[in-house]
Amino acid sequence: MRKIIIICLLLSIPLPLFAAIQGQEVRYKANDITLHGYLAFDDSIKGKRPGVLVVHEWWGHNEYARKRARMLAEMGYVALAVDMYGKGKNASHPKEAGEFSSTVRKELSVAKARFIAAQRLLASHENTEKSQLAAIGYCFGGAVVLDMARSGLDLKGVVSFHGSLDTSIPAKVGTVKAKILVLNGGDDKFIKPEVIETFKQEMMNAKVDFEFISYPGAMHSFTNPEATENGKQFNIPLAYQAEADRLSWTKMQTFFNTLFIN
Repeated sequence: MRKIIIICLLLSIPLPLFAAIQGQEVRYKANDITLHGYLAFDDSIKGKRPGVLVVHEWWGHNEYARKRARMLAEMGYVALAVDMYGKGKNASHPKEAGEFSSTVRKELSVAKARFIAAQRLLASHENTEKSQLAAIGYCFGGAVVLDMARSGLDLKGVVSFHGSLDTSIPAKVGTVKAKILVLNGGDDKFIKPEVIETFKQEMMNAKVDFEFISYPGAMHSFTNPEATENGKQFNIPLAYQAEADRLSWTKMQTFFNTLFIN
């Protein structure tokens, strides 16, 4: 009898609760370079839904970015983990990662072209509501999404997780369309207090709708479970903090819930 009851209970659960997350390798181009992306969505959900771009850390497009795309798909979004370096290349050492990331950040036109190519790909997907797009980014990726917002791209919002705040293109009044959420580690050695104050002043001067949250004790890369080991291996101040990871992801969810209602 107990087995029958359990089976009946399982059969009574609506099918949409059994998520069917699809992950697809995608190729797209910006100028003459081929970019290697990863698209994730729940194919048990019918109809169009918002899309979210995921911009990787300075290491490059890797499994961590893809994991975040799948997590967003589980929340009901269409998510695209983008490739900002081209050909899906990854760095294995901080020196190489710094070279890759600085090359892209120094050439805003290159970064913008690659981001827009990904944005168009996501918008063109059959399940994406193209007027409801947002972007999230980690470390280097956080800097990228902030610069894309500063440059006036058509995004509903962007979320930066422990991202760089400095820029060569400060926000101007009337340019930024996206709402901005910055989730920062309170003990991030790479983000100086004066840089934070400069960023906040920049946002206020440009009349940007933004929120800045700092998690006490959290170091750089606090959302990535591999950060602590990377920090030890390369002797750099990185560390994972589970509570800050949880809180920041929950804050992003709340941000999106508000963002996509309006």
